Amino acid sequence: MQNRIDQTFERLRTSHQSAFIAYIGAGDPTLAATATLALALEKAGVDILELGVPFSDPVADGIVNQLAAQRGLASGTTLQGVLDTVRTIRTQSQLPIVLYTYMNPVYRFGFREFLAAAEDAGVDGVLLLDLPPDEDFGEFNVASNVRRIRLIAPTTPPERVIELARRAEGFVYYVSREGVTGERSTIASTLEAGVASIRAATQLPVVVGFGISTPDQAREVAGKADGVVVGSAIVKHIAEFGGQPDLAERVAEFVRPLAAATKH
Repeated sequence: MQNRIDQTFERLRTSHQSAFIAYIGAGDPTLAATATLALALEKAGVDILELGVPFSDPVADGIVNQLAAQRGLASGTTLQGVLDTVRTIRTQSQLPIVLYTYMNPVYRFGFREFLAAAEDAGVDGVLLLDLPPDEDFGEFNVASNVRRIRLIAPTTPPERVIELARRAEGFVYYVSREGVTGERSTIASTLEAGVASIRAATQLPVVVGFGISTPDQAREVAGKADGVVVGSAIVKHIAEFGGQPDLAERVAEFVRPLAAATKH
Protein backbone atom coordinates (compact mmCIF):
# COMPACT_ATOMS: atom_id res chain seq x y z
CA MET A 1 0.00 0.00 0.00
CA GLN A 2 1.34 3.42 -0.92
CA ASN A 3 2.06 5.68 2.02
CA ARG A 4 -0.25 8.69 2.49
CA ILE A 5 2.72 11.02 3.02
CA ASP A 6 4.18 10.03 -0.34
CA GLN A 7 0.80 10.43 -2.04
CA THR A 8 0.32 13.90 -0.55
CA PHE A 9 3.67 15.23 -1.71
CA GLU A 10 3.16 13.72 -5.19
CA ARG A 11 -0.20 15.47 -5.46
CA LEU A 12 1.16 18.81 -4.27
CA ARG A 13 4.21 18.57 -6.51
CA THR A 14 2.04 18.30 -9.63
CA SER A 15 0.29 21.54 -8.67
CA HIS A 16 3.54 23.28 -7.58
CA GLN A 17 2.29 23.76 -4.02
CA SER A 18 3.86 23.28 -0.60
CA ALA A 19 2.41 21.11 2.14
CA PHE A 20 0.97 22.65 5.28
CA ILE A 21 1.78 20.51 8.31
CA ALA A 22 0.13 21.18 11.67
CA TYR A 23 1.48 19.98 15.01
CA ILE A 24 -0.73 19.43 18.05
CA GLY A 25 -0.11 17.66 21.33
CA ALA A 26 -2.04 14.41 21.59
CA GLY A 27 -4.35 14.34 24.59
CA ASP A 28 -4.40 18.14 24.93
CA PRO A 29 -6.90 18.71 26.42
CA THR A 30 -8.19 15.12 25.88
CA LEU A 31 -7.75 12.37 23.30
CA ALA A 32 -11.38 12.79 22.26
CA ALA A 33 -10.63 16.45 21.54
CA THR A 34 -7.53 15.41 19.57
CA ALA A 35 -9.65 13.31 17.21
CA THR A 36 -12.13 16.17 16.75
CA LEU A 37 -9.28 18.64 16.16
CA ALA A 38 -7.72 16.37 13.54
CA LEU A 39 -10.90 16.34 11.46
CA ALA A 40 -11.36 20.11 11.83
CA LEU A 41 -7.74 20.77 10.83
CA GLU A 42 -8.13 18.66 7.71
CA LYS A 43 -11.15 20.72 6.67
CA ALA A 44 -9.13 23.89 7.37
CA GLY A 45 -6.54 22.87 4.78
CA VAL A 46 -3.96 20.87 6.73
CA ASP A 47 -2.13 18.41 4.46
CA ILE A 48 -0.28 16.39 7.12
CA LEU A 49 -0.89 16.19 10.88
CA GLU A 50 1.87 15.76 13.46
CA LEU A 51 0.69 14.32 16.76
CA GLY A 52 3.03 14.88 19.67
CA VAL A 53 3.14 11.92 22.06
CA PRO A 54 3.29 13.49 25.54
CA PHE A 55 6.50 12.85 27.45
CA SER A 56 7.70 14.12 30.83
CA ASP A 57 11.05 15.47 29.58
CA PRO A 58 10.49 17.02 26.11
CA VAL A 59 13.94 18.57 25.73
CA ALA A 60 13.48 19.68 22.09
CA ASP A 61 10.33 21.64 22.89
CA GLY A 62 9.78 25.20 24.04
CA ILE A 63 7.49 26.12 26.92
CA VAL A 64 4.26 26.11 24.88
CA ASN A 65 4.70 22.52 23.73
CA GLN A 66 6.13 21.46 27.08
CA LEU A 67 2.92 22.61 28.75
CA ALA A 68 0.88 20.78 26.10
CA ALA A 69 2.78 17.60 26.96
CA GLN A 70 2.01 18.15 30.64
CA ARG A 71 -1.68 18.58 29.85
CA GLY A 72 -1.60 15.43 27.75
CA LEU A 73 -0.04 13.43 30.57
CA ALA A 74 -2.52 14.92 33.04
CA SER A 75 -5.41 13.76 30.83
CA GLY A 76 -4.08 10.20 31.03
CA THR A 77 -2.65 10.01 27.53
CA THR A 78 -0.40 7.04 26.75
CA LEU A 79 1.26 5.88 23.54
CA GLN A 80 -1.38 3.18 23.21
CA GLY A 81 -4.06 5.81 23.70
CA VAL A 82 -2.54 7.90 20.89
CA LEU A 83 -2.54 4.87 18.57
CA ASP A 84 -6.18 4.19 19.46
CA THR A 85 -6.98 7.83 18.65
CA VAL A 86 -5.32 7.49 15.25
CA ARG A 87 -7.51 4.45 14.65
CA THR A 88 -10.56 6.58 15.53
CA ILE A 89 -9.47 9.32 13.13
CA ARG A 90 -9.05 6.71 10.39
CA THR A 91 -12.76 5.87 10.53
CA GLN A 92 -13.44 9.31 9.02
CA SER A 93 -10.22 10.57 7.45
CA GLN A 94 -7.22 9.60 5.34
CA LEU A 95 -5.20 12.63 6.49
CA PRO A 96 -1.52 11.61 6.72
CA ILE A 97 -0.43 11.37 10.37
CA VAL A 98 3.10 11.54 11.78
CA LEU A 99 3.84 10.70 15.41
CA TYR A 100 6.34 13.11 16.96
CA THR A 101 7.80 11.29 19.94
CA TYR A 102 10.76 10.81 22.20
CA MET A 103 12.38 7.40 22.53
CA ASN A 104 11.32 6.50 26.05
CA PRO A 105 7.64 5.74 25.33
CA VAL A 106 8.64 3.71 22.27
CA TYR A 107 11.34 1.84 24.19
CA ARG A 108 8.84 0.88 26.87
CA PHE A 109 6.27 -0.13 24.26
CA GLY A 110 8.81 -2.24 22.35
CA PHE A 111 10.43 -1.27 19.05
CA ARG A 112 8.95 -3.92 16.79
CA GLU A 113 5.64 -3.85 18.61
CA PHE A 114 5.42 -0.09 18.19
CA LEU A 115 6.07 -0.14 14.44
CA ALA A 116 3.56 -2.93 13.91
CA ALA A 117 0.93 -1.25 16.08
CA ALA A 118 1.50 2.15 14.47
CA GLU A 119 1.12 0.77 10.96
CA ASP A 120 -1.96 -1.19 11.96
CA ALA A 121 -3.55 1.92 13.50
CA GLY A 122 -2.95 3.99 10.37
CA VAL A 123 0.15 6.01 11.27
CA ASP A 124 2.10 7.13 8.20
CA GLY A 125 5.35 8.39 9.70
CA VAL A 126 7.30 8.65 12.92
CA LEU A 127 9.79 11.29 14.05
CA LEU A 128 11.89 9.95 16.91
CA LEU A 129 13.48 13.11 18.27
CA ASP A 130 16.24 11.66 20.40
CA LEU A 131 17.19 8.51 18.47
CA PRO A 132 20.46 9.17 16.60
CA PRO A 133 20.43 7.44 13.20
CA ASP A 134 23.71 5.74 14.16
CA GLU A 135 21.74 3.85 16.83
CA ASP A 136 18.81 3.10 14.54
CA PHE A 137 19.66 -0.51 13.83
CA GLY A 138 19.05 -4.01 15.09
CA GLU A 139 15.54 -4.77 16.20
CA PHE A 140 14.24 -1.33 15.20
CA ASN A 141 15.65 -1.63 11.67
CA VAL A 142 12.71 -3.60 10.30
CA ALA A 143 10.62 -3.30 7.16
CA SER A 144 7.57 -1.09 7.68
CA ASN A 145 5.27 1.16 5.70
CA VAL A 146 5.70 3.77 8.46
CA ARG A 147 8.10 6.40 7.16
CA ARG A 148 11.06 7.34 9.36
CA ILE A 149 11.37 11.12 9.33
CA ARG A 150 14.80 12.68 10.03
CA LEU A 151 15.64 16.04 11.57
CA ILE A 152 18.44 18.21 10.20
CA ALA A 153 19.53 21.42 11.95
CA PRO A 154 21.38 24.54 10.74
CA THR A 155 24.40 23.35 12.73
CA THR A 156 24.51 19.87 11.15
CA PRO A 157 27.89 19.36 9.40
CA PRO A 158 27.73 18.80 5.61
CA GLU A 159 28.83 15.17 5.80
CA ARG A 160 26.19 14.54 8.46
CA VAL A 161 23.51 16.14 6.27
CA ILE A 162 24.33 13.60 3.56
CA GLU A 163 24.12 10.69 6.01
CA LEU A 164 20.85 11.84 7.58
CA ALA A 165 19.27 12.51 4.19
CA ARG A 166 20.31 9.05 3.01
CA ARG A 167 18.55 7.44 5.97
CA ALA A 168 15.40 9.58 5.75
CA GLU A 169 12.00 8.43 4.52
CA GLY A 170 8.85 10.36 3.66
CA PHE A 171 10.42 13.80 4.02
CA VAL A 172 13.31 15.57 5.72
CA TYR A 173 12.41 17.93 8.55
CA TYR A 174 14.71 20.96 8.53
CA VAL A 175 14.85 22.83 11.83
CA SER A 176 14.91 26.44 10.65
CA ARG A 177 16.93 27.78 13.58
CA GLU A 178 18.91 26.69 16.62
CA GLY A 179 17.10 26.10 19.89
CA VAL A 180 13.73 24.63 20.81
CA THR A 181 10.27 24.87 19.32
CA GLY A 182 8.43 28.17 19.68
CA GLU A 183 7.16 31.22 17.82
CA ARG A 184 9.64 33.71 16.32
CA SER A 185 9.17 37.15 14.79
CA THR A 186 11.40 36.52 11.77
CA ILE A 187 12.53 33.69 9.49
CA ALA A 188 16.17 32.64 9.80
CA SER A 189 18.40 34.19 7.13
CA THR A 190 20.16 30.84 6.61
CA LEU A 191 16.93 29.04 5.65
CA GLU A 192 17.35 29.02 1.88
CA ALA A 193 20.94 27.81 2.01
CA GLY A 194 20.02 25.10 4.52
CA VAL A 195 17.19 23.77 2.36
CA ALA A 196 19.45 23.83 -0.72
CA SER A 197 22.12 21.76 1.05
CA ILE A 198 19.57 19.07 1.90
CA ARG A 199 18.08 19.04 -1.61
CA ALA A 200 21.57 18.42 -2.95
CA ALA A 201 21.67 15.22 -0.88
CA THR A 202 18.19 13.76 -1.44
CA GLN A 203 15.17 13.82 -3.71
CA LEU A 204 12.83 13.61 -0.72
CA PRO A 205 10.65 16.65 0.09
CA VAL A 206 12.19 19.11 2.56
CA VAL A 207 9.85 20.66 5.11
CA VAL A 208 10.71 23.48 7.49
CA GLY A 209 9.55 23.97 11.06
CA PHE A 210 10.36 25.66 14.40
CA GLY A 211 9.36 29.30 14.75
CA ILE A 212 6.75 29.76 11.99
CA SER A 213 3.58 31.37 13.32
CA THR A 214 2.00 33.79 10.82
CA PRO A 215 0.58 33.52 7.27
CA ASP A 216 3.32 35.84 5.97
CA GLN A 217 6.01 33.61 7.45
CA ALA A 218 4.28 30.48 6.11
CA ARG A 219 4.10 32.03 2.63
CA GLU A 220 7.78 33.00 2.74
CA VAL A 221 8.91 29.52 3.80
CA ALA A 222 6.58 27.82 1.29
CA GLY A 223 8.44 29.65 -1.46
CA LYS A 224 11.69 27.98 -0.39
CA ALA A 225 10.63 24.51 0.82
CA ASP A 226 8.28 21.62 0.04
CA GLY A 227 6.37 21.97 3.28
CA VAL A 228 5.77 24.26 6.25
CA VAL A 229 5.25 23.12 9.84
CA VAL A 230 3.38 25.24 12.38
CA GLY A 231 3.13 23.94 15.92
CA SER A 232 3.50 26.25 18.91
CA ALA A 233 1.16 28.93 17.51
CA ILE A 234 -1.59 26.30 17.09
CA VAL A 235 -0.88 24.70 20.46
CA LYS A 236 -1.17 28.13 22.10
CA HIS A 237 -4.71 28.43 20.72
CA ILE A 238 -5.58 24.99 22.06
CA ALA A 239 -4.29 26.04 25.48
CA GLU A 240 -6.35 29.23 25.38
CA PHE A 241 -9.63 27.67 24.27
CA GLY A 242 -9.22 24.10 25.52
CA GLY A 243 -12.18 24.40 27.89
CA GLN A 244 -14.55 25.81 25.27
CA PRO A 245 -17.12 23.68 23.40
CA ASP A 246 -16.13 25.35 20.11
CA LEU A 247 -12.40 24.57 20.51
CA ALA A 248 -12.09 22.82 17.14
CA GLU A 249 -13.84 25.64 15.28
CA ARG A 250 -11.63 28.30 16.92
CA VAL A 251 -8.44 26.41 16.09
CA ALA A 252 -9.58 25.74 12.52
CA GLU A 253 -10.31 29.43 12.04
CA PHE A 254 -6.77 30.28 13.13
CA VAL A 255 -5.20 27.61 10.92
CA ARG A 256 -7.15 28.29 7.73
CA PRO A 257 -5.15 31.40 6.62
CA LEU A 258 -1.87 29.68 7.53
CA ALA A 259 -2.69 26.71 5.33
CA ALA A 260 -3.92 28.95 2.51
CA ALA A 261 -0.66 30.91 2.58
CA THR A 262 1.29 27.81 1.50
CA LYS A 263 -0.77 27.45 -1.68
CA HIS A 264 0.21 30.64 -3.51
